Amino acid sequence: MSLAAVSDATEPPKAHGRRRRPSAVPLVCALILLIVTAGAVAGGILAPYDPALQNPALSVSGPGSSHPLGTDQLGRDVLSQLVAGTRTAVLGPFVVAVGCLLTGCALGMAGAFFGGWVDTLVSRFADLVYALPALLIAIVAVGVLGGGYWVTAGVLLVLSVPGQIRLCRSAAMVQVRLPYIDAARTLGLSSWRTLSRHVLPNILPTVGATFLLDFVGALIGFAAMSYLGLGVSPGSPDWGRLLADGQTLIAENPWLAIGPAVLLCLTAACASLLGDWAQQRLEQRGARS
Repeated sequence: MSLAAVSDATEPPKAHGRRRRPSAVPLVCALILLIVTAGAVAGGILAPYDPALQNPALSVSGPGSSHPLGTDQLGRDVLSQLVAGTRTAVLGPFVVAVGCLLTGCALGMAGAFFGGWVDTLVSRFADLVYALPALLIAIVAVGVLGGGYWVTAGVLLVLSVPGQIRLCRSAAMVQVRLPYIDAARTLGLSSWRTLSRHVLPNILPTVGATFLLDFVGALIGFAAMSYLGLGVSPGSPDWGRLLADGQTLIAENPWLAIGPAVLLCLTAACASLLGDWAQQRLEQRGARS
């Protein structure tokens, strides 16, 4: 063996305690999502003009000093509509993502914990809905039910929850086989208390990381439905509706279509990247433990 090899073998291992610098991508994504959230909460205050204020004398005009992104065919300020439209663009997907998390955890844990016909019923429901073409079914269902913002939210919730059910069920199946579940049953703890106090806290870090991914799917779904005229009511500020209205006027004022398209892509990309980062961090933490 050479002296170099001996020296390498006897050299103490390098310390692995150095912490890697946090990546700038999650921080930037989180900052952008905070800005979007602020627009959703206080869009009416932050908008420079009333989004419904019409000025027919302006008609469609390009960017200027008083209207940074120009105006639409009714003389409404495009920037104000984008800011005000953040609420409808984000609120519905947020509700759908929360509903997916709550419903998926409840049904997934129930199927894993009780087994038998409960697990069969939950699994068959998830498999059936998961096999359907989600966007096509959403268009048909919302069209038959008459459209509307919260009708769209309900349909998207039903079509989005099977993925969360599968994930929660898989995570809960690992937990119900552990000895502490048998101990809880021996002590006579109720099923509700066992699930809520013991199983849920152990699976929540895993399933919670998919919250942002469900939000992205619902964001795209809402935008698609509004683009087709099945989401918000006509004239309401919404990114999908603004994109549809601005498509025919892109030659007169490109920001009518570019603005909502950029906001949709940016919000979806930031939420997806942040969700992937959170999921990777949780998987690394689980591997180390």
